[in-house]
Amino acid sequence: MGVRTDDENRAGHDVRLHTSHAMAGDAGCIAEARHLATDFLRQADAVHGVPVSSRAVDLTQLVVSELVTNALKYAPGPVLMDLRISDGTVEVTVWDSDPTVPAAREADPGRIGQHGLEIVMRITEHLSVQRESVGKRVTARLLL
Repeated sequence: MGVRTDDENRAGHDVRLHTSHAMAGDAGCIAEARHLATDFLRQADAVHGVPVSSRAVDLTQLVVSELVTNALKYAPGPVLMDLRISDGTVEVTVWDSDPTVPAAREADPGRIGQHGLEIVMRITEHLSVQRESVGKRVTARLLL
């Protein structure tokens, strides 16, 4: 996996790391996306000296799982995932081919499933959806 560094890690200077991945859009890409995100965060810590808590790794895996699962469930074709570290946060962006903007549903403890977006909204610092000329990008930001 290639991790690009935008800035050097110097005292008082934030390290910005970025990586992108295209996935086929098959069922195996959920596990692949989680694995890629975990590797990215571990490499940021071990190689670039960016402190990443185990909580951040766990929550990032959860967000990646939910966003990629939704992309697979509602949009045909490939899924693109960007991961970016900057200013003490990790940003997860998932692109899919469906332009429909997802909406969280009203809380319903009796509902089985379809809680993913609610979970992502609850555990992230920021969540946004941007329509593209083809499809949409869903971006979630978490503290490291």
